[in-house]
Amino acid sequence: MNKRDYYEILGVDRDAGSEEIKRAYRRLAHKHHPDKNPGDRGSEERFKEATEAYEILSNPEKRATYDRFGVVGEGAGFGGFGDVGFGSVFEDLFEGFFGGSARRPTSRGADLRYNLEISLEEAVLGVEKEITIPRLEPCTPCKGTGAKSGTSPTTCRSCRGSGQVRYSQGFLTISQTCSACRGEGRVIEHLCRDCRGTGRSRTDRSLTLKIPAGVETGTRLKLTGEGEAGLRWGDRGDLYVVISVQEHPLFSRHGDDLYCEVPVSFVQAAMGAELEIPTLSGMVNFKIPPGTQSGSEFRLRGKGVPSLRGHGRGDLVVRIVVEVPTRLTVKQRELLEAYAELENGDGSPLVKSFFEKVKSLFG
Repeated sequence: MNKRDYYEILGVDRDAGSEEIKRAYRRLAHKHHPDKNPGDRGSEERFKEATEAYEILSNPEKRATYDRFGVVGEGAGFGGFGDVGFGSVFEDLFEGFFGGSARRPTSRGADLRYNLEISLEEAVLGVEKEITIPRLEPCTPCKGTGAKSGTSPTTCRSCRGSGQVRYSQGFLTISQTCSACRGEGRVIEHLCRDCRGTGRSRTDRSLTLKIPAGVETGTRLKLTGEGEAGLRWGDRGDLYVVISVQEHPLFSRHGDDLYCEVPVSFVQAAMGAELEIPTLSGMVNFKIPPGTQSGSEFRLRGKGVPSLRGHGRGDLVVRIVVEVPTRLTVKQRELLEAYAELENGDGSPLVKSFFEKVKSLFG
């Protein structure tokens, strides 16, 4: 009996690529699968044809032989499955249907988040912190087995420890997760009272955390493997520590620079002065020149925040605020009035410039 052309069965050209052949097969297999068409002999035959065609055309060597001779081996049908095998074809089919092949699910532990508040000094200089994390750990009495002390889990009788059961439907052999053991391959007849069979219990875990200099609010530190324990000895999750930096009474931070507002008197600003400026590493002496205006900024190089990426250090920006007295003694008032009488405007360039502009506009 002459067989139909495999390319015709899948509805693809002879120069079709492997991805195009796979897509064509998935489409036909989904349409004619026996589970979707119970009792339909025609759909079952078309499903067999499509599977046979895909098994040949998805294998480069078999496809080359078929293109040259029109057959592969003796009777290139299901009896010709060899190098690829029905298992790989079946995985290809169900990977397309359900987004993955029938594998046992992973049991990795959950990731955890810990919010940590630190001071600005700690953020700038770096610090070690002791933190306590409540997390799931392997149960101590049962050592993570989930079974009562003195007992142990037994091999599942339904799947004989494989975690999967197989059953035949027509020409298909299908594997599914064992419902008796839920894919674990074993069952617990006597549950541990402490963890109730889960193999894990909640415990407070103390950790020493090294916070690098230069962190800021929103910085996330990842501690690999410090999350919750996985189910049945699965991999641990990770711990993410999210940093929040407290506000400081003297300093504000902008990037790697620190800002500090320093109040000075009118006399200091006018005549210049030597000041003691606070930094996070102590007080330093700093001179402001005569005639310093309110809002003037001066930089102290390298007195800011270390770069978290290791590229140098920011500056401390000193912003001068000239303070106007709110109360004057009689003597102070007399002196200021005398000063006002002597002032000719030459020492106040901003005032002079401002009123000249007013005069030009409205004079």
